[in-house]
Amino acid sequence: MSGLSWLPVALLAVPLLGALALLAPPPVLRRTLRLYGLAVSGAVLVLAAIMVVTFEYGQAARMQFTLDLPWIPGLGLRFHVGVDGISLPLVALTALLTFLCFVYLGVGDGRGQGQLLRPRAGGSRPRALVFTLLVLEVGMIGTFLALDLLLFFVFFEIVLIPMYFLIAVWGGKARRAAAIKFILYTLLGSVVMLLGLLLIWAQAGTLDMVELAAGHGAGMSRAVQVIAFLAVGIGLAVKTPMWPLHTWLPDAHTEAPTVGSVLLAGVLLKMGTYGFARIAIPVLPEGAATLAPWLGALAVVGIIYGSLACLAQRDLKRMIAYSSVGHMGFVLLGFATLTTVGINGALFANVAHGLITGLLFFLAGAIKERYSTADMPSITGMLATLPHLGSVLTFAAIASLGLPGLAGFWGEMLALLGAFDPAEPLSRPLFLTFMVIGGLGAVLTAAYFLVMLSRVTHGLPGGRAAPSPAPGPSDELADTRLEKSGERIGLLSRMPDIRGYEMAAWVPLIVLILLFGLWPGLLLSLTTPAVEALLGVVS
Repeated sequence: MSGLSWLPVALLAVPLLGALALLAPPPVLRRTLRLYGLAVSGAVLVLAAIMVVTFEYGQAARMQFTLDLPWIPGLGLRFHVGVDGISLPLVALTALLTFLCFVYLGVGDGRGQGQLLRPRAGGSRPRALVFTLLVLEVGMIGTFLALDLLLFFVFFEIVLIPMYFLIAVWGGKARRAAAIKFILYTLLGSVVMLLGLLLIWAQAGTLDMVELAAGHGAGMSRAVQVIAFLAVGIGLAVKTPMWPLHTWLPDAHTEAPTVGSVLLAGVLLKMGTYGFARIAIPVLPEGAATLAPWLGALAVVGIIYGSLACLAQRDLKRMIAYSSVGHMGFVLLGFATLTTVGINGALFANVAHGLITGLLFFLAGAIKERYSTADMPSITGMLATLPHLGSVLTFAAIASLGLPGLAGFWGEMLALLGAFDPAEPLSRPLFLTFMVIGGLGAVLTAAYFLVMLSRVTHGLPGGRAAPSPAPGPSDELADTRLEKSGERIGLLSRMPDIRGYEMAAWVPLIVLILLFGLWPGLLLSLTTPAVEALLGVVS
């Protein structure tokens, strides 16, 4: 595989060089800006596809496509990158979602309300938007490729600045406050995580993540591992986000533009959970075993809290944001079990959530553009006025609530199954309690999505049900109401249903949700060997 060690570098270099080219004088690339973003992100997707095709699946537990070069020799830092069965799906997911965001922004005539790459009065800054998205892609992919602790931290932090500007410049009315809240929370969490990483370096004498995992926590006492796990875990929990460190997320999602919400939910949240699988659990096994009950407890609290918060929401984007708190709770519960089944479920749920919630935020953006609001009681009767959009929304909702046969089912089911029989050092009665609470959360998840569908897709179009007639109404009054209802339906039905660029961005996600739902072994066969190697460290 050494002959393909250039692939990770190419995955980082292509979007980085693509972003740097946009620093050329403004007239350059002005007319081809929409195609430029598509071309660069498409090239990254092709490179990711080559990596997926040439990956040696029989050795998924081994790091492949590795490149290990001196980075800062004076400090012993190295540019060490590669992938295994845990990181490969996330690299592919990142490349796919970024490309689909450019499809959403750039395909067609570019005149759609969500297509921000055509210059508009007041300035939509399309050149800056493409630059921001490409820099964001560098940070996201780099996080999943890095095999050096400080290199991981650098990429982990790179994403914060472009995401801040994505929210603050192209977001909604309260975008500045949401962006500041996002950057403050994540930066403070990162400072704590950096302290934990430096503690690992000081005690183990190396930053190489492969060597650290193979060392099974060698050179670190149990107390040091607990402290380091706590520090690293806090930084990762903010990004995940885990209750009670989640409060930045609803505001960020509500105010972010559609593509910002898609990448925030589909990739950035996965960077936090990925850190548990790549660093916290394998490098700090005793710390993981000690704090796993607390991680499980906070996970199930997040599941219930997220579900109840969703039931109380009126704003569609805010509801989907709170649903991420609940879904990430299942991921963290899977990690807390320290079992093959549970961690496999967590990794599967990671990918499934990226696909499903990415689709949901695409849909929420499309709905908000058409109705000029995301207030659910104001968006009734969508199946009557926009049948195709309403149908895709229904599909995404039932996928997210965990319907068997769709991707959302397997991750949460395996996480609960892992809690049924946790790893040996853990208390089975305690984790059985977590399983029951998590099962209740799954029921509440179905409840809030069905409530959302009943509000948005059913009922009379226009946001209000027709008033009931008073006792003994005249036929003239009834006819007038019927006529007004018909006028409202006719007015709303003039709104465009799914547009071509929207269909092009959504169909790949729908296909993958069906594929992983009907054929979960496609993903589980990739992650299982890597998870078994990880659990060999823990045990």
